[in-house]
Amino acid sequence: MLLDLLGVVYDGDTPITGAAAAIERLRNAGLLLRFVSNTTRSPRGAVIAQLAAMSIKVADEELLTPARAAVEWLRKHGRQPHLLVHPDLEVEFSGLEGGSGHAVVVGDAGEAFDHASLNRAFRELVAGADFVALAINRTFRDADGLLSLDTGAFVAALEFASGRSPVVLGKPSRDFFLSALAGLNSPPVDAVMVGDDAESDVAGALSAGLGAALLVRTGKYRAGDETRFDPAPTALVDDLAAAADWIISRAAA
Repeated sequence: MLLDLLGVVYDGDTPITGAAAAIERLRNAGLLLRFVSNTTRSPRGAVIAQLAAMSIKVADEELLTPARAAVEWLRKHGRQPHLLVHPDLEVEFSGLEGGSGHAVVVGDAGEAFDHASLNRAFRELVAGADFVALAINRTFRDADGLLSLDTGAFVAALEFASGRSPVVLGKPSRDFFLSALAGLNSPPVDAVMVGDDAESDVAGALSAGLGAALLVRTGKYRAGDETRFDPAPTALVDDLAAAADWIISRAAA
């Protein structure tokens, strides 16, 4: 099972009702879990600590984020990052100096997105730097309960201005989903994704070959999301607790 975090397990610092118990039930049912988050504001340690404060214990190897995938990509290609990310995330990219070339790495920079920072990234791209997007989500549910612009809007601006297409390392990248399954000895067809984003979580997972993908009505979900993207969700459920019921009942069949 692959589980999204923001909008499925918690909203901001608030756990979603029943999520911790649902995760415990899934573990007790013998299901192998991976937490696949497109968060690009918080380093991995902070995410794991946040979950622990909600009584959800997640091991380091169970959490996959775009930042980890980006560090692996940069090392593999010998690139030094030009970061357009949230200041809290910069620590994830330490020790990557001295590459043979540059790569612009774009995540959710929050208030650090301004004309000056975007223009610096644009000029790097024009000069020939590689273009790496940690995610291309359109929106996320912000701390005030309303939708806010996510990374995808700023990636699209840089893509339009530079005429360059990015390498996308987070959801809905097929490689991201397959990387999450790599250590589980599980073919994609035997895996289930649970998310609140019908495009990146659900359609992305099904396009990557996963056997099922459930869309929850929590987080960023808006009425009708289940019909807006193709492939459509395998099922629409109220929350992670209901998703656990759906999955456990079929696993036992």
